[in-house]
Amino acid sequence: MEDEIKTTAEAIEGYAIPRARAVHVTDCAPGAEEEPLPESVAKNLAQKSPAEWAYERLILYIKNFEEQLDNNHEVAMGFTGGDAGIMKIEGMGFYAPDIITFYGSDPTGTKTQQIQHVSQLNVMLRALPKHVDQPEPTRIGFRLAADLEKQD
Repeated sequence: MEDEIKTTAEAIEGYAIPRARAVHVTDCAPGAEEEPLPESVAKNLAQKSPAEWAYERLILYIKNFEEQLDNNHEVAMGFTGGDAGIMKIEGMGFYAPDIITFYGSDPTGTKTQQIQHVSQLNVMLRALPKHVDQPEPTRIGFRLAADLEKQD
């Protein structure tokens, strides 16, 4: 039992502070949960909609995943719980308070967009080979993370 007395503001702030943890069975690169939260993401948590907060954390997961890829692979996303297949991530957005949108293309190159309610958010990141005509892989996670930093 916790005997510490807190003001209402302290209790709300404590609740809003992100809590995260990851445990791995093998030695591997740290997950997004194990990295410090960027300042631009950590501020004003209480004012963020569920969509904005989910969007920002997904960016951190995608960037972390891309950091572990070689130059022959790019990040793609599989939507679990359905047969929608996989999508090469080419963009991402949110529509507050509760919608996340993914823009991309499927393995055949067909334009694809997934619109998802945050309560249904359930994605799987996958490494797919980059297109043979591309000299460098596309790194959407780094671009998305840079955009988060610009919001300051």
